[in-house]
Amino acid sequence: MAKALVLGGATGLLGQALSRILAERGWSVETLGRQQGDLLNDAFLAERLDAARPDVVFNTVAWTQVDDAEDHVEEARLVNRCLPASLACLLKTRESVLLMHYSTDFIFGGQHTQPLKENDKPHPQSVYGSTKLEGEEAVRAALPDRSCVLRTAWLFGHGRKNFVETILNACRRRDEINVVHDQVGSPSFADDVALYSIRLAEAWLEKGSESGVPGIWHVANSGEASWCELACEAVHLTSSPCRVIPIASAAWPQKAKRPEYSVLCTDKLAAFLGKQPRPWPQALRAYLFARKAMESGDK
Repeated sequence: MAKALVLGGATGLLGQALSRILAERGWSVETLGRQQGDLLNDAFLAERLDAARPDVVFNTVAWTQVDDAEDHVEEARLVNRCLPASLACLLKTRESVLLMHYSTDFIFGGQHTQPLKENDKPHPQSVYGSTKLEGEEAVRAALPDRSCVLRTAWLFGHGRKNFVETILNACRRRDEINVVHDQVGSPSFADDVALYSIRLAEAWLEKGSESGVPGIWHVANSGEASWCELACEAVHLTSSPCRVIPIASAAWPQKAKRPEYSVLCTDKLAAFLGKQPRPWPQALRAYLFARKAMESGDK
């Protein structure tokens, strides 16, 4: 039985999806979070790695408060750069363990007009994006042959607050909402991102260095949308009477600069899967239908 250690697996949006789907696929799963100890303490990390003895470590822990990071640069760097760097260094002496480290579309500047490929030049515009890029580089430098950097974006899913849930909750309270229309990205269902990640990990366990798995991957649902388009689709699928009003980013000022265009090209992932990842509207529909079923079950 394959063993996984999921950092952030008990509380994080992606970590919870990974933990659940790994278990469904027959993995032995342990989770590790900041509530269990100081993840920035190398001795504590080493102790937990030795106790878990995983085949694959999935690191979903990150400082994701994008605007807050602008005022807490060093704190964000500790989580986004130093933690993955420590993990990679510790795993250098633990042979055969694969590190799956998650990154973000925010490492790109947003000036592109075509979906971004894994080898496109990063140009982060925020502390969050810069520190996440530093984390990527540290992992690849320390553990090039046994690490994957998995960039994803615009996550929605079960078990944690996310944009789609925020929109639908707002629509319960108001007749209309304003949503930015001039930022375009890759909406992604956490369950799909988790499944594709696990399939990469399973290929590594089966074929090792011949799998072609180590490296950088863009792991997202296919297609692209603006925040406004994503909100409109969610409102439509739930038959909400709420009106979605498109607004420019300038009308919704935020401390951290967001990429105007950060769509992730998934051609590399599609070649591995044998087909393109599920389109985001289909993934959104699956999430909302499952969400409705869970809500009905709670009543």
